[in-house]
Amino acid sequence: MHPVVRGAGALGLAAVLAAATAACESGSGSDAAKAGPSTASAAPTTPAATASSPASAAVGVPPLPASLTGQQLAWQTCPAPSTAQGGDGSAPGAPWECATLKAPLDYAAPDGQTIDLALIRAVATGAGGQSRIGSLIYNFGGPGGSGVVTLPALAKDYADLNSRYDLVSFDPRGVGDSAGVRCLDDAATDASAAVDGSPDDQAEVTALDAANSGYTAACERNSGAVLRHVDTVSAARDLDLVRQVLGDPKLHYFGISYGTELGGVYAHQYPGNVGHLVMDAVVDPTKDPAQSALAQAKGFQLALENFMKACAAQAGPSCPTGQGGDEGTRRITDLLNGLDTAPLPTDGTRRLTQDLAVTGIAAALYNPKTWNALAVGLQEAMQGGTGTTLLALADAYAGRDQQGHYSNQSAANRAISCADDKSRYSATDVQGLLPSFRQASPVFGDFTAWGLTSCTGWPVQGSADLPEVSAPGSAPIVVIGNTGDPATPYEGAGAMARRLGAGVGVEVTLQGQGHGGYDSGNTCLKQAVDQYLLADRVPAEGTTCS
Repeated sequence: MHPVVRGAGALGLAAVLAAATAACESGSGSDAAKAGPSTASAAPTTPAATASSPASAAVGVPPLPASLTGQQLAWQTCPAPSTAQGGDGSAPGAPWECATLKAPLDYAAPDGQTIDLALIRAVATGAGGQSRIGSLIYNFGGPGGSGVVTLPALAKDYADLNSRYDLVSFDPRGVGDSAGVRCLDDAATDASAAVDGSPDDQAEVTALDAANSGYTAACERNSGAVLRHVDTVSAARDLDLVRQVLGDPKLHYFGISYGTELGGVYAHQYPGNVGHLVMDAVVDPTKDPAQSALAQAKGFQLALENFMKACAAQAGPSCPTGQGGDEGTRRITDLLNGLDTAPLPTDGTRRLTQDLAVTGIAAALYNPKTWNALAVGLQEAMQGGTGTTLLALADAYAGRDQQGHYSNQSAANRAISCADDKSRYSATDVQGLLPSFRQASPVFGDFTAWGLTSCTGWPVQGSADLPEVSAPGSAPIVVIGNTGDPATPYEGAGAMARRLGAGVGVEVTLQGQGHGGYDSGNTCLKQAVDQYLLADRVPAEGTTCS
Protein backbone atom coordinates (compact mmCIF):
# COMPACT_ATOMS: atom_id res chain seq x y z
CA MET A 1 0.00 0.00 0.00
CA HIS A 2 1.56 3.28 -1.08
CA PRO A 3 0.47 6.31 0.90
CA VAL A 4 -2.00 8.56 -0.85
CA VAL A 5 -1.08 11.45 1.37
CA ARG A 6 -3.83 13.70 0.08
CA GLY A 7 -6.37 10.91 0.61
CA ALA A 8 -8.21 8.94 -2.00
CA GLY A 9 -11.48 10.81 -1.61
CA ALA A 10 -14.21 9.11 -3.54
CA LEU A 11 -11.53 7.59 -5.73
CA GLY A 12 -12.64 4.01 -6.19
CA LEU A 13 -15.22 4.32 -3.39
CA ALA A 14 -18.16 3.21 -5.53
CA ALA A 15 -16.09 0.25 -6.67
CA VAL A 16 -15.03 -0.58 -3.13
CA LEU A 17 -18.65 -0.47 -1.98
CA ALA A 18 -19.68 -2.66 -4.89
CA ALA A 19 -16.94 -5.19 -4.09
CA ALA A 20 -17.92 -5.20 -0.44
CA THR A 21 -21.58 -5.73 -1.28
CA ALA A 22 -20.67 -8.57 -3.61
CA ALA A 23 -18.55 -10.18 -0.91
CA CYS A 24 -21.28 -9.95 1.71
CA GLU A 25 -24.45 -10.35 -0.34
CA SER A 26 -23.66 -12.99 -2.95
CA GLY A 27 -22.86 -10.75 -5.87
CA SER A 28 -25.54 -8.09 -5.74
CA GLY A 29 -24.39 -4.77 -7.20
CA SER A 30 -23.96 -1.46 -5.47
CA ASP A 31 -26.83 0.99 -5.65
CA ALA A 32 -24.23 3.74 -5.90
CA ALA A 33 -23.04 2.36 -9.20
CA LYS A 34 -26.48 2.88 -10.73
CA ALA A 35 -27.64 6.05 -9.05
CA GLY A 36 -28.23 9.38 -10.68
CA PRO A 37 -30.49 12.39 -10.36
CA SER A 38 -33.79 12.50 -12.18
CA THR A 39 -33.84 13.31 -15.88
CA ALA A 40 -32.77 16.88 -16.54
CA SER A 41 -35.14 19.32 -18.17
CA ALA A 42 -33.40 22.64 -17.66
CA ALA A 43 -32.03 24.68 -20.54
CA PRO A 44 -28.41 24.16 -21.64
CA THR A 45 -25.75 26.22 -19.96
CA THR A 46 -25.00 29.67 -21.28
CA PRO A 47 -22.07 29.81 -23.73
CA ALA A 48 -18.88 31.40 -22.45
CA ALA A 49 -19.32 34.38 -24.71
CA THR A 50 -22.29 35.55 -22.67
CA ALA A 51 -20.71 35.24 -19.23
CA SER A 52 -21.68 38.28 -17.21
CA SER A 53 -18.20 39.13 -15.97
CA PRO A 54 -14.68 38.60 -17.30
CA ALA A 55 -12.26 36.18 -15.71
CA SER A 56 -9.72 37.51 -13.25
CA ALA A 57 -6.48 36.03 -14.48
CA ALA A 58 -3.95 34.34 -12.22
CA VAL A 59 -0.87 36.48 -11.65
CA GLY A 60 1.90 35.83 -14.15
CA VAL A 61 -0.17 33.59 -16.43
CA PRO A 62 -0.36 34.57 -20.11
CA PRO A 63 -3.95 35.17 -21.26
CA LEU A 64 -5.63 32.31 -23.05
CA PRO A 65 -6.60 32.68 -26.71
CA ALA A 66 -10.24 33.08 -27.65
CA SER A 67 -10.04 29.75 -29.46
CA LEU A 68 -9.93 28.17 -26.00
CA THR A 69 -12.05 30.48 -23.86
CA GLY A 70 -14.75 30.67 -26.54
CA GLN A 71 -15.13 26.95 -27.14
CA GLN A 72 -18.62 25.60 -27.71
CA LEU A 73 -18.93 22.21 -26.09
CA ALA A 74 -20.67 19.45 -28.05
CA TRP A 75 -22.59 17.65 -25.30
CA GLN A 76 -23.59 14.13 -26.31
CA THR A 77 -24.85 10.91 -24.77
CA CYS A 78 -22.02 9.45 -22.68
CA PRO A 79 -20.31 6.29 -23.91
CA ALA A 80 -19.21 3.51 -21.58
CA PRO A 81 -16.07 4.54 -19.69
CA SER A 82 -12.71 3.66 -21.17
CA THR A 83 -10.34 1.22 -19.51
CA ALA A 84 -8.24 4.16 -18.31
CA GLN A 85 -11.27 5.70 -16.61
CA GLY A 86 -12.34 2.49 -14.88
CA GLY A 87 -15.95 1.99 -13.85
CA ASP A 88 -18.09 -1.07 -14.43
CA GLY A 89 -18.03 -0.89 -18.21
CA SER A 90 -21.56 0.41 -18.69
CA ALA A 91 -22.61 3.84 -19.93
CA PRO A 92 -24.21 6.06 -17.25
CA GLY A 93 -27.37 6.73 -19.29
CA ALA A 94 -29.77 9.64 -18.79
CA PRO A 95 -29.47 12.36 -17.63
CA TRP A 96 -25.72 12.31 -18.18
CA GLU A 97 -24.06 14.09 -21.10
CA CYS A 98 -20.37 14.11 -22.00
CA ALA A 99 -18.13 16.52 -23.89
CA THR A 100 -14.47 17.24 -24.57
CA LEU A 101 -12.77 20.54 -23.83
CA LYS A 102 -9.38 21.62 -25.16
CA ALA A 103 -6.81 23.06 -22.73
CA PRO A 104 -3.18 24.09 -23.17
CA LEU A 105 -0.67 21.36 -22.45
CA ASP A 106 1.57 24.10 -21.05
CA TYR A 107 -0.05 27.23 -19.64
CA ALA A 108 3.21 29.10 -20.19
CA ALA A 109 2.60 28.57 -23.93
CA PRO A 110 -1.18 28.88 -24.26
CA ASP A 111 -1.06 29.11 -28.06
CA GLY A 112 0.85 25.85 -28.31
CA GLN A 113 -0.08 22.19 -28.05
CA THR A 114 -3.43 21.32 -26.47
CA ILE A 115 -4.84 18.33 -24.64
CA ASP A 116 -8.41 17.11 -24.38
CA LEU A 117 -10.22 17.17 -21.03
CA ALA A 118 -13.16 14.77 -20.59
CA LEU A 119 -16.27 16.34 -18.97
CA ILE A 120 -19.63 15.04 -17.78
CA ARG A 121 -22.77 16.82 -16.60
CA ALA A 122 -26.40 16.48 -15.57
CA VAL A 123 -28.16 19.79 -16.20
CA ALA A 124 -30.22 21.39 -13.45
CA THR A 125 -33.67 19.87 -13.12
CA GLY A 126 -35.44 23.01 -11.91
CA ALA A 127 -37.46 20.79 -9.55
CA GLY A 128 -40.16 22.73 -7.75
CA GLY A 129 -39.76 25.65 -10.13
CA GLN A 130 -36.40 26.60 -8.64
CA SER A 131 -34.11 28.83 -10.68
CA ARG A 132 -30.73 27.64 -11.91
CA ILE A 133 -27.66 29.02 -10.10
CA GLY A 134 -24.98 27.69 -12.44
CA SER A 135 -22.59 24.76 -12.65
CA LEU A 136 -21.31 22.92 -9.58
CA ILE A 137 -17.99 21.31 -10.50
CA TYR A 138 -16.72 18.29 -8.55
CA ASN A 139 -13.32 16.78 -7.96
CA PHE A 140 -13.51 13.55 -5.96
CA GLY A 141 -9.88 13.16 -4.99
CA GLY A 142 -6.98 10.84 -5.42
CA PRO A 143 -5.28 12.50 -7.13
CA GLY A 144 -6.16 10.21 -9.98
CA GLY A 145 -9.91 9.66 -9.75
CA SER A 146 -12.00 9.93 -12.91
CA GLY A 147 -14.75 12.46 -12.30
CA VAL A 148 -16.52 11.22 -15.41
CA VAL A 149 -16.98 7.82 -13.75
CA THR A 150 -17.34 8.90 -10.13
CA LEU A 151 -19.99 11.63 -10.40
CA PRO A 152 -22.73 9.38 -11.84
CA ALA A 153 -21.77 6.61 -9.40
CA LEU A 154 -22.23 8.85 -6.35
CA ALA A 155 -24.77 11.33 -7.71
CA LYS A 156 -27.63 10.23 -5.47
CA ASP A 157 -25.76 11.93 -2.60
CA TYR A 158 -25.99 15.24 -4.49
CA ALA A 159 -29.46 14.95 -6.03
CA ASP A 160 -30.89 17.85 -3.99
CA LEU A 161 -28.22 20.15 -5.40
CA ASN A 162 -29.14 19.15 -8.94
CA SER A 163 -32.37 21.14 -8.67
CA ARG A 164 -30.46 24.42 -9.07
CA TYR A 165 -27.05 23.38 -10.34
CA ASP A 166 -25.76 21.56 -13.36
CA LEU A 167 -23.70 18.80 -11.72
CA VAL A 168 -20.38 18.75 -13.58
CA SER A 169 -17.17 16.78 -13.22
CA PHE A 170 -14.14 15.98 -15.32
CA ASP A 171 -11.05 13.85 -15.60
CA PRO A 172 -8.23 16.16 -14.48
CA ARG A 173 -5.17 16.34 -16.69
CA GLY A 174 -3.22 13.08 -16.51
CA VAL A 175 -6.31 11.15 -15.42
CA GLY A 176 -8.57 8.80 -17.37
CA ASP A 177 -9.38 10.23 -20.80
CA SER A 178 -7.68 13.60 -20.17
CA ALA A 179 -4.20 12.85 -21.51
CA GLY A 180 -4.11 9.98 -19.02
CA VAL A 181 -0.68 8.94 -17.79
CA ARG A 182 0.29 5.41 -18.80
CA CYS A 183 2.99 3.39 -17.05
CA LEU A 184 2.93 -0.40 -16.54
CA ASP A 185 0.63 -2.73 -18.46
CA ASP A 186 -1.87 -4.96 -16.65
CA ALA A 187 0.43 -7.98 -16.35
CA ALA A 188 3.31 -5.91 -15.02
CA THR A 189 1.00 -4.20 -12.54
CA ASP A 190 -0.15 -7.58 -11.25
CA ALA A 191 3.47 -8.70 -10.99
CA SER A 192 4.30 -5.66 -8.87
CA ALA A 193 2.17 -7.16 -6.08
CA ALA A 194 4.98 -9.65 -5.56
CA VAL A 195 7.39 -6.85 -4.62
CA ASP A 196 7.43 -6.34 -0.86
CA GLY A 197 6.27 -2.81 -0.08
CA SER A 198 7.61 -3.02 3.48
CA PRO A 199 11.09 -4.49 3.03
CA ASP A 200 12.66 -6.35 5.93
CA ASP A 201 16.24 -6.68 4.68
CA GLN A 202 18.64 -5.13 2.20
CA ALA A 203 17.69 -7.53 -0.58
CA GLU A 204 14.05 -6.46 -0.31
CA VAL A 205 15.06 -2.79 -0.16
CA THR A 206 17.02 -3.29 -3.38
CA ALA A 207 14.06 -5.02 -4.98
CA LEU A 208 11.71 -2.17 -3.99
CA ASP A 209 14.14 0.41 -5.37
CA ALA A 210 14.36 -1.55 -8.62
CA ALA A 211 10.57 -1.76 -8.86
CA ASN A 212 10.24 2.00 -8.34
CA SER A 213 12.90 2.64 -10.98
CA GLY A 214 11.17 0.33 -13.43
CA TYR A 215 7.84 2.03 -12.82
CA THR A 216 9.36 5.47 -13.32
CA ALA A 217 11.05 4.39 -16.55
CA ALA A 218 7.75 3.00 -17.87
CA CYS A 219 5.93 6.25 -17.08
CA GLU A 220 8.61 8.31 -18.82
CA ARG A 221 8.66 5.97 -21.80
CA ASN A 222 4.88 5.95 -22.26
CA SER A 223 3.88 9.43 -21.06
CA GLY A 224 7.00 11.56 -20.92
CA ALA A 225 5.45 14.46 -22.84
CA VAL A 226 2.77 15.12 -20.24
CA LEU A 227 4.50 14.29 -16.95
CA ARG A 228 5.74 17.83 -16.30
CA HIS A 229 2.29 19.30 -16.99
CA VAL A 230 0.02 17.30 -14.66
CA ASP A 231 0.67 19.43 -11.57
CA THR A 232 -2.16 20.81 -9.44
CA VAL A 233 -1.47 24.43 -10.40
CA SER A 234 -2.13 23.52 -14.04
CA ALA A 235 -5.26 21.59 -13.02
CA ALA A 236 -6.52 24.69 -11.18
CA ARG A 237 -6.06 26.70 -14.36
CA ASP A 238 -8.04 24.03 -16.18
CA LEU A 239 -10.80 24.58 -13.63
CA ASP A 240 -10.98 28.24 -14.50
CA LEU A 241 -11.03 27.46 -18.20
CA VAL A 242 -13.92 25.03 -17.61
CA ARG A 243 -15.72 27.76 -15.65
CA GLN A 244 -15.36 30.21 -18.51
CA VAL A 245 -16.44 27.76 -21.20
CA LEU A 246 -19.48 26.74 -19.14
CA GLY A 247 -20.48 30.40 -18.97
CA ASP A 248 -20.25 30.86 -15.20
CA PRO A 249 -19.04 34.26 -13.91
CA LYS A 250 -17.99 32.57 -10.65
CA LEU A 251 -16.72 29.07 -9.89
CA HIS A 252 -19.03 26.91 -7.79
CA TYR A 253 -16.98 23.91 -6.70
CA PHE A 254 -17.20 20.84 -4.46
CA GLY A 255 -13.80 19.31 -3.70
CA ILE A 256 -13.31 16.09 -1.76
CA SER A 257 -9.99 14.91 -0.29
CA TYR A 258 -7.27 15.85 -2.84
CA GLY A 259 -10.03 17.90 -4.45
CA THR A 260 -9.76 20.23 -1.43
CA GLU A 261 -6.12 20.90 -2.27
CA LEU A 262 -7.11 21.62 -5.86
CA GLY A 263 -9.82 23.97 -4.59
CA GLY A 264 -7.38 25.75 -2.31
CA VAL A 265 -4.84 26.19 -5.09
CA TYR A 266 -7.63 27.55 -7.31
CA ALA A 267 -8.76 30.01 -4.63
CA HIS A 268 -5.20 31.25 -4.25
CA GLN A 269 -4.82 31.85 -7.98
CA TYR A 270 -8.32 33.22 -8.64
CA PRO A 271 -9.75 34.57 -5.36
CA GLY A 272 -12.03 36.96 -7.22
CA ASN A 273 -13.59 34.10 -9.17
CA VAL A 274 -14.70 32.05 -6.15
CA GLY A 275 -18.47 31.72 -5.83
CA HIS A 276 -19.53 28.85 -3.54
CA LEU A 277 -16.70 26.50 -2.67
CA VAL A 278 -16.93 23.43 -0.41
CA MET A 279 -13.99 21.40 0.87
CA ASP A 280 -14.80 17.99 2.38
CA ALA A 281 -12.20 15.56 3.84
CA VAL A 282 -9.53 18.21 3.83
CA VAL A 283 -5.87 17.84 2.93
CA ASP A 284 -3.57 19.60 5.38
CA PRO A 285 -1.68 22.20 3.30
CA THR A 286 0.90 22.75 6.06
CA LYS A 287 2.40 19.23 6.07
CA ASP A 288 5.11 17.90 3.76
CA PRO A 289 4.79 14.35 2.37
CA ALA A 290 6.50 12.69 5.34
CA GLN A 291 4.39 14.60 7.85
CA SER A 292 1.23 13.84 5.87
CA ALA A 293 2.08 10.15 5.59
CA LEU A 294 2.70 9.94 9.34
CA ALA A 295 -0.61 11.65 10.06
CA GLN A 296 -2.32 9.26 7.67
CA ALA A 297 -0.77 6.24 9.39
CA LYS A 298 -2.23 7.54 12.66
CA GLY A 299 -5.57 8.21 10.98
CA PHE A 300 -5.88 4.70 9.56
CA GLN A 301 -4.86 3.19 12.89
CA LEU A 302 -7.54 5.24 14.63
CA ALA A 303 -10.13 4.14 12.08
CA LEU A 304 -9.04 0.52 12.50
CA GLU A 305 -9.45 0.77 16.26
CA ASN A 306 -12.91 2.29 15.80
CA PHE A 307 -13.81 -0.57 13.47
CA MET A 308 -12.60 -3.14 15.99
CA LYS A 309 -14.68 -1.56 18.78
CA ALA A 310 -17.78 -1.64 16.59
CA CYS A 311 -17.08 -5.23 15.52
CA ALA A 312 -16.68 -6.39 19.13
CA ALA A 313 -19.87 -4.63 20.17
CA GLN A 314 -21.84 -6.16 17.29
CA ALA A 315 -20.36 -9.64 16.95
CA GLY A 316 -18.89 -10.33 20.37
CA PRO A 317 -16.59 -13.37 20.50
CA SER A 318 -17.14 -14.11 16.80
CA CYS A 319 -15.50 -10.82 15.78
CA PRO A 320 -12.19 -11.72 14.04
CA THR A 321 -10.35 -9.02 15.97
CA GLY A 322 -11.72 -10.10 19.35
CA GLN A 323 -12.23 -7.28 21.80
CA GLY A 324 -10.13 -4.93 19.67
CA GLY A 325 -7.41 -2.74 21.11
CA ASP A 326 -4.00 -4.36 21.48
CA GLU A 327 -5.52 -7.82 21.05
CA GLY A 328 -7.14 -6.91 17.74
CA THR A 329 -4.04 -5.17 16.44
CA ARG A 330 -1.93 -8.22 17.36
CA ARG A 331 -4.29 -10.53 15.48
CA ILE A 332 -4.01 -8.38 12.36
CA THR A 333 -0.23 -8.02 12.55
CA ASP A 334 0.08 -11.79 13.04
CA LEU A 335 -1.98 -12.26 9.88
CA LEU A 336 0.16 -9.79 7.94
CA ASN A 337 3.43 -11.29 9.19
CA GLY A 338 2.25 -14.67 7.99
CA LEU A 339 1.33 -13.29 4.58
CA ASP A 340 4.83 -11.85 4.23
CA THR A 341 6.16 -15.35 3.59
CA ALA A 342 3.01 -17.33 2.74
CA PRO A 343 0.36 -15.49 0.67
CA LEU A 344 -3.14 -16.94 0.88
CA PRO A 345 -5.08 -18.56 -1.98
CA THR A 346 -8.23 -16.91 -3.32
CA ASP A 347 -11.07 -18.11 -5.52
CA GLY A 348 -8.96 -17.25 -8.57
CA THR A 349 -5.38 -17.82 -9.65
CA ARG A 350 -3.95 -14.86 -7.72
CA ARG A 351 -2.91 -14.94 -4.09
CA LEU A 352 -3.40 -12.46 -1.28
CA THR A 353 -0.01 -10.95 -0.45
CA GLN A 354 0.86 -8.87 2.57
CA ASP A 355 0.73 -5.67 0.51
CA LEU A 356 -2.66 -6.52 -0.99
CA ALA A 357 -4.07 -7.37 2.44
CA VAL A 358 -2.99 -4.03 3.90
CA THR A 359 -4.50 -2.25 0.90
CA GLY A 360 -7.77 -4.16 1.30
CA ILE A 361 -7.96 -3.35 5.01
CA ALA A 362 -7.27 0.34 4.37
CA ALA A 363 -9.84 0.47 1.55
CA ALA A 364 -12.57 -0.85 3.84
CA LEU A 365 -11.85 1.82 6.46
CA TYR A 366 -12.88 4.68 4.16
CA ASN A 367 -16.56 4.12 4.85
CA PRO A 368 -18.39 2.43 7.76
CA LYS A 369 -20.62 0.80 5.13
CA THR A 370 -17.67 -1.44 4.22
CA TRP A 371 -16.75 -2.40 7.79
CA ASN A 372 -18.89 -5.52 7.53
CA ALA A 373 -16.94 -6.58 4.45
CA LEU A 374 -13.71 -6.02 6.36
CA ALA A 375 -14.93 -8.29 9.16
CA VAL A 376 -15.82 -10.94 6.56
CA GLY A 377 -12.43 -10.59 4.87
CA LEU A 378 -10.48 -10.84 8.11
CA GLN A 379 -12.48 -13.86 9.22
CA GLU A 380 -11.88 -15.58 5.88
CA ALA A 381 -8.15 -14.95 6.12
CA MET A 382 -7.66 -15.70 9.84
CA GLN A 383 -9.96 -18.70 10.17
CA GLY A 384 -10.60 -19.94 6.65
CA GLY A 385 -7.15 -19.46 5.19
CA THR A 386 -8.44 -17.67 2.07
CA GLY A 387 -8.05 -14.11 0.86
CA THR A 388 -10.88 -13.60 -1.61
CA THR A 389 -12.70 -10.70 0.07
CA LEU A 390 -9.59 -8.75 1.06
CA LEU A 391 -8.28 -9.16 -2.48
CA ALA A 392 -11.57 -7.86 -3.91
CA LEU A 393 -11.35 -4.78 -1.68
CA ALA A 394 -7.73 -4.19 -2.68
CA ASP A 395 -8.53 -4.57 -6.38
CA ALA A 396 -11.41 -2.12 -6.20
CA TYR A 397 -9.20 0.43 -4.47
CA ALA A 398 -6.46 -0.03 -7.08
CA GLY A 399 -8.86 0.26 -10.02
CA ARG A 400 -8.50 -3.36 -11.17
CA ASP A 401 -11.60 -4.88 -12.76
CA GLN A 402 -12.63 -8.53 -12.84
CA GLN A 403 -11.01 -8.99 -16.24
CA GLY A 404 -7.66 -7.91 -14.86
CA HIS A 405 -7.59 -4.46 -16.46
CA TYR A 406 -6.42 -1.47 -14.45
CA SER A 407 -7.60 2.10 -14.72
CA ASN A 408 -4.85 4.69 -14.77
CA GLN A 409 -5.66 6.07 -11.32
CA SER A 410 -2.46 4.75 -9.66
CA ALA A 411 -0.26 6.04 -12.46
CA ALA A 412 -1.99 9.42 -12.36
CA ASN A 413 -1.72 9.53 -8.59
CA ARG A 414 2.02 9.09 -8.68
CA ALA A 415 2.54 11.46 -11.61
CA ILE A 416 0.51 14.29 -10.08
CA SER A 417 2.00 13.83 -6.61
CA CYS A 418 5.56 13.77 -7.94
CA ALA A 419 4.92 16.81 -10.15
CA ASP A 420 3.68 18.73 -7.09
CA ASP A 421 6.00 17.71 -4.25
CA LYS A 422 9.66 18.73 -4.22
CA SER A 423 10.53 16.23 -1.48
CA ARG A 424 12.41 13.07 -2.48
CA TYR A 425 13.13 10.34 0.06
CA SER A 426 15.83 7.68 0.00
CA ALA A 427 15.78 4.29 1.70
CA THR A 428 18.09 5.75 4.34
CA ASP A 429 15.59 8.55 5.00
CA VAL A 430 12.77 6.05 5.42
CA GLN A 431 14.76 3.82 7.74
CA GLY A 432 15.28 6.83 9.98
CA LEU A 433 11.54 7.54 9.97
CA LEU A 434 10.38 3.98 10.62
CA PRO A 435 10.34 4.10 14.44
CA SER A 436 7.87 6.99 14.49
CA PHE A 437 5.70 5.40 11.79
CA ARG A 438 5.62 2.07 13.61
CA GLN A 439 4.65 3.80 16.81
CA ALA A 440 1.86 5.58 14.95
CA SER A 441 0.53 2.33 13.47
CA PRO A 442 1.76 -1.24 13.86
CA VAL A 443 -0.46 -2.16 10.89
CA PHE A 444 0.04 0.69 8.40
CA GLY A 445 3.25 2.38 9.56
CA ASP A 446 5.83 0.47 7.50
CA PHE A 447 3.79 0.67 4.31
CA THR A 448 3.09 4.40 4.50
CA ALA A 449 6.73 5.13 5.33
CA TRP A 450 8.18 3.09 2.46
CA GLY A 451 5.67 4.60 0.06
CA LEU A 452 7.58 7.87 0.46
CA THR A 453 10.23 6.50 -1.92
CA SER A 454 7.82 6.37 -4.85
CA CYS A 455 8.91 9.76 -6.27
CA THR A 456 12.64 9.13 -5.90
CA GLY A 457 14.24 9.29 -9.34
CA TRP A 458 11.11 10.79 -10.95
CA PRO A 459 12.03 12.58 -14.20
CA VAL A 460 10.16 15.77 -13.22
CA GLN A 461 11.18 17.97 -10.33
CA GLY A 462 8.35 18.75 -7.94
CA SER A 463 7.03 22.30 -8.07
CA ALA A 464 6.78 23.24 -4.38
CA ASP A 465 7.43 22.19 -0.80
CA LEU A 466 3.81 22.90 0.15
CA PRO A 467 0.72 23.94 -1.82
CA GLU A 468 -0.09 27.65 -1.72
CA VAL A 469 -3.72 28.11 -0.71
CA SER A 470 -3.93 31.55 0.89
CA ALA A 471 -6.87 33.35 -0.69
CA PRO A 472 -7.27 36.91 0.57
CA GLY A 473 -10.31 38.55 -0.98
CA SER A 474 -12.09 35.28 -1.71
CA ALA A 475 -15.73 34.70 -0.84
CA PRO A 476 -16.23 32.43 2.21
CA ILE A 477 -15.19 28.81 1.70
CA VAL A 478 -16.77 26.00 3.74
CA VAL A 479 -14.17 23.56 5.12
CA ILE A 480 -15.48 20.23 6.53
CA GLY A 481 -13.48 18.01 8.88
CA ASN A 482 -14.56 14.57 10.12
CA THR A 483 -13.08 13.56 13.48
CA GLY A 484 -12.87 9.89 12.43
CA ASP A 485 -11.41 10.41 8.96
CA PRO A 486 -8.62 7.88 8.24
CA ALA A 487 -7.14 9.33 5.04
CA THR A 488 -7.29 13.08 5.69
CA PRO A 489 -7.15 13.43 9.48
CA TYR A 490 -9.46 15.95 11.10
CA GLU A 491 -6.72 18.43 12.00
CA GLY A 492 -6.19 19.19 8.32
CA ALA A 493 -9.52 21.04 8.12
CA GLY A 494 -8.49 23.57 10.75
CA ALA A 495 -5.10 24.01 9.11
CA MET A 496 -6.73 24.63 5.72
CA ALA A 497 -9.24 27.12 7.15
CA ARG A 498 -6.44 29.08 8.81
CA ARG A 499 -4.24 29.02 5.73
CA LEU A 500 -7.08 30.23 3.47
CA GLY A 501 -7.20 33.31 5.67
CA ALA A 502 -9.38 35.18 8.12
CA GLY A 503 -12.91 35.63 6.85
CA VAL A 504 -12.39 33.06 4.08
CA GLY A 505 -12.09 29.58 5.58
CA VAL A 506 -15.17 28.60 7.64
CA GLU A 507 -14.64 25.31 9.49
CA VAL A 508 -17.49 22.85 10.06
CA THR A 509 -16.91 19.69 12.15
CA LEU A 510 -18.55 16.29 11.86
CA GLN A 511 -18.06 13.99 14.82
CA GLY A 512 -18.28 10.81 12.79
CA GLN A 513 -16.48 7.97 11.04
CA GLY A 514 -15.21 7.53 7.51
CA HIS A 515 -13.59 9.65 4.84
CA GLY A 516 -15.56 12.84 4.30
CA GLY A 517 -18.79 14.13 5.74
CA TYR A 518 -21.39 15.29 3.25
CA ASP A 519 -22.24 11.79 2.01
CA SER A 520 -22.16 10.26 5.51
CA GLY A 521 -25.91 10.53 6.02
CA ASN A 522 -25.59 13.15 8.74
CA THR A 523 -28.60 15.45 8.34
CA CYS A 524 -27.09 18.36 10.28
CA LEU A 525 -24.03 18.55 8.06
CA LYS A 526 -25.94 18.11 4.82
CA GLN A 527 -28.34 20.90 5.75
CA ALA A 528 -25.48 23.26 6.60
CA VAL A 529 -23.81 22.65 3.24
CA ASP A 530 -27.05 22.74 1.24
CA GLN A 531 -28.07 26.06 2.78
CA TYR A 532 -24.67 27.47 1.83
CA LEU A 533 -24.83 26.20 -1.76
CA LEU A 534 -28.54 26.77 -2.41
CA ALA A 535 -29.43 29.76 -0.21
CA ASP A 536 -26.05 31.48 0.23
CA ARG A 537 -26.15 31.03 4.01
CA VAL A 538 -22.61 30.64 5.30
CA PRO A 539 -22.47 28.31 8.35
CA ALA A 540 -21.46 29.82 11.65
CA GLU A 541 -17.76 29.37 12.36
CA GLY A 542 -17.26 26.32 14.57
CA THR A 543 -20.51 24.59 13.58
CA THR A 544 -20.37 21.01 14.88
CA CYS A 545 -22.57 18.08 13.85
CA SER A 546 -22.70 14.69 15.52
